[in-house]
Amino acid sequence: MKTLTWIGWISGGAGVLILLFAAISLVSGRILFGFNHVVNFFHAASSLFLAAITMFLAAERCGK
Repeated sequence: MKTLTWIGWISGGAGVLILLFAAISLVSGRILFGFNHVVNFFHAASSLFLAAITMFLAAERCGK
């Protein structure tokens, strides 16, 4: 179950990194990584956050 926890932390960290890229893109006004709109960053980040939550819940459920 430790593997699921690590994958959850990596997924959550990637989500935070994408939100950071969204903030940089918004402040600078430049297009980063081909995303034309800032909302596309939030779609990608929300998917990673949901994956992280799923991994943490699966690790807790399987650990019992």
